[in-house]
Amino acid sequence: MQDFKSYTLERRPARGQLAKRLVIAAVFLVILAAGFLFLISEPDAPPQEPLLPTPEAEDSQQKKLILPLSLPGQTDTGESHRLPTAPARSIGFIKQAVAVEQEPATPTVADTPPLPETDNTHLLTYKVRSGDSLATIFKKHDLSANLLHRIVHSSDTAGKLVDIRPGEMLYLTLDKENNLLNLRLEQSKIHSLEISALDDGFKTEEISREVEPRTTHVSGVIENSLYLAAKEAGLSEKLIMQLAEIFGWDIDFALEIRAGDRFTVIFQEDYLDGEKLRDGPILAAEFINRGRSYRALRYIDAAGRSDYYTPEGRSMRKAFLRAPVDFRRISSKFTRERWHPVLGKKRPHRGVDYAAKTGTPIKAAGDGKIIHRGVKGGYGKAVIIQHGQVYTTLYAHLSRYNKKAKKGQRVQQGQIIGYVGRTGLATGPHLHYEFRVNGVYRNPLTVKLPAAKPIAKKYLADFQTVVQPLLTQLELISRTMVADAK
Repeated sequence: MQDFKSYTLERRPARGQLAKRLVIAAVFLVILAAGFLFLISEPDAPPQEPLLPTPEAEDSQQKKLILPLSLPGQTDTGESHRLPTAPARSIGFIKQAVAVEQEPATPTVADTPPLPETDNTHLLTYKVRSGDSLATIFKKHDLSANLLHRIVHSSDTAGKLVDIRPGEMLYLTLDKENNLLNLRLEQSKIHSLEISALDDGFKTEEISREVEPRTTHVSGVIENSLYLAAKEAGLSEKLIMQLAEIFGWDIDFALEIRAGDRFTVIFQEDYLDGEKLRDGPILAAEFINRGRSYRALRYIDAAGRSDYYTPEGRSMRKAFLRAPVDFRRISSKFTRERWHPVLGKKRPHRGVDYAAKTGTPIKAAGDGKIIHRGVKGGYGKAVIIQHGQVYTTLYAHLSRYNKKAKKGQRVQQGQIIGYVGRTGLATGPHLHYEFRVNGVYRNPLTVKLPAAKPIAKKYLADFQTVVQPLLTQLELISRTMVADAK
């Protein structure tokens, strides 16, 4: 009996545990059922963001502007940092602010067709895409190759149709039998080419709409950087680059800009049908850097050449570029004694080494004549340019030459003569650049560069007449800025 009671007492707790488990399982099933019903009854939710960035998101990230937050020449710790020598260094610093990975701009064209459709005609509208040609477009719209041949060979002007570009608009007006009546290629809002079919051939006409030029000006005071101040004043990135290029010979925008420096820019804007179409050139500008005023005035001579000059008629440019390549850093400077990394011994280094990516374009430092183009010992592939009777420049370790810059040919300042490489005795891609005066090696970073030619005497009187109104306007704006600052 005792054994039975003991057995009974031990079994009761087991039955209680089983009951509890059944209750918990039932509750769990009820919750699952309720959740399922909630999910199938929920309206469509907005799509979740992908865990990996989409191409659109990556493209958006690439297009973000990189703006310098501190004064040029100062890091977050207040230490100076070196950038390309002026003007390449000065302009390169501005490029860091405006350099954005952008798609190539395509012309903006009017939406209105050249000829309206009628009961007897129909209009085909086509936007030129990359890789298109007139032949493929005609074939796509069942127009004969013979028709195209007759059109493009009907005149020299019609032959320009061969050079179509992405973004341009092509309008084709056809009759019921698909015969061409009219063709118009709108290259931009301003320029178009129209061809009309006649009984005995084709009539071709180039159409250019008149643009209204207007003159305006902006002024600004620098607090952090030229780029930020210029953008706040209303200058476009294109005009900021123009401004940097004009004054880049005299002002180092990487190291010499200070808070309180100010600028004034007088420039042209082009309008079409009362709306601004684009920015024109800078006509005049003043930059006050650390209390010193620099002024530049644009002048076009009788031969159609335009350049910027001081009020006295001196060129804003120098006869030579300080640095003939856009570079990352100076890897080796001009020195009387340097340990050669390849030869393993000390020897003079009579030039400057600009470290840059292989294939970076190398520009002629000044106007001159190529007197050597070929392999030259440890220099590897090299180019030497003679500039008049006094100066020569040498460019070494090139990966390849520009096919258009050959020995005996004359080149202009800024013309591409070759590309960065590591030929000859070089441990990495860079440009070795030498500057010689009467055959004597001089330091390219410190040698005093001669100015470019001033305005020819025969143009000086006309220059003074043309720029005087601009000088007067600069004076007035400058006085107003000073008065406002007080």
